[in-house]
Formats: sequence, C-alpha cells, structure tokens
Amino acid sequence: MAVFALRNELIFPPVEMAEPDGLLAIGGDLSQERLLLAYSKGIFPWYEGRVPMWWSPDPRLVLYPEKLKISKSMKQVVRQQQFRFSINENFAGVIRHCKTSFRPGQQGNTWITDEVEQAYNNLHLSGYAHSAEAWLGDELAGGLYGIRMGKVFFGESMFSNVSNASKYAFISYVQQLTKEGVQLIDCQVHTPHLESLGAEMIPREIFIQQLNKLL
Repeated sequence: MAVFALRNELIFPPVEMAEPDGLLAIGGDLSQERLLLAYSKGIFPWYEGRVPMWWSPDPRLVLYPEKLKISKSMKQVVRQQQFRFSINENFAGVIRHCKTSFRPGQQGNTWITDEVEQAYNNLHLSGYAHSAEAWLGDELAGGLYGIRMGKVFFGESMFSNVSNASKYAFISYVQQLTKEGVQLIDCQVHTPHLESLGAEMIPREIFIQQLNKLL
C-alpha cells in the first residue's frame, strides 16, 4: 500500500487503501471543509511533528450509547454529584488542558499542536466541535471534546486533573447525547479506559456503513 500525499485538492483516497496501522494520507491542511470531509468518511487527523497525518484504522473502537458501562463506584460518584457537569461552557479550556496534560507512555509533544488547537476552536465557533466539562467548584477538573455530525459524535481527546472527572464528564455527556438521538460514538483507537466504559472494536467496513446511515 502507498501512503497518499495530499495537495490542495479537497479529496481523500478510499479508506480501504490505508496502511495496516490505519495511516491513509499525509499533508493537506486543517481547513474546516477538509476536517468535516475527513470525519464524514471515517478519517481523522493525528500529527507527527508539523505534518498532518490522516488515519482510518481497522478495526475501529466505537461506543453504542445504549451499551455504556457505569461501574458501581462511578454510579456513586454520579449519584452524589461530586462534580458539576456542563456542555460547551469552556471549549477552549478543555482543548488546552487536553493539549498540555501529561499522559503516561507519551513520547515527546502532544499531537495537539497550536494549529490543531486553533482549527478545533474554529470548528467550535461554527457549531461542529463540542466540549463536555466536569467542574470542582470553579476549577475545570476534567472534560472531553469532539465533533458532532448528524447522529454521530466523534470523540477526539479527554483529560482529567482530578480522579474520576473525565469519566464523570464522559458518562454524563453520553447520557445527554442519547437523549438527543446520537446512536454512535467514535472512539477511534483502543484504550483500556474506553473499553471499561463499554466501547468495542468493530470492522472498519461496518463503521463506514453506519456512518453513511447516521450522518
């Protein structure tokens, strides 16, 4: 397989042409039009250095909202309302925390470059990117952000400065998205954390079929 080099054309190669690790293309830009086209085709950007790299892994990690798992300990956290939950109250703060949070095992800089941060802030202003926050008093304790298109939410990143804060924000947001008719949450690649919340791996072909139906 060859990795495609993107130029100025607003186009992506078919996802079936991705490398075994999911890498599909390199280059292009982070314009709103290109980002929305990418998500609609099951593609998302990660950076390495200062070059956009576009991915569509197979299999794909997703969460069907009705399969959300809430542990006994988290049910107690939710029931006691240990945090205050909000949506889109501080999108810029959430992505900045995701950008600067230390992650065990992470080598070098975060993939959220200044360019990425600005691009998603712009998507937020356009109504496509959304954040969910968990607050402890006046402090942002945890949260997540992603892209909402049709009946799909594409999760991008999450952070937690206080134990259980990101889980609280995630659980609360999934419950809200369920009420709003969202039927699929894209979690991109496998992590034990997301699997513990009910996410599962599905073939990319099935994921693309569901995207075409739900967008």
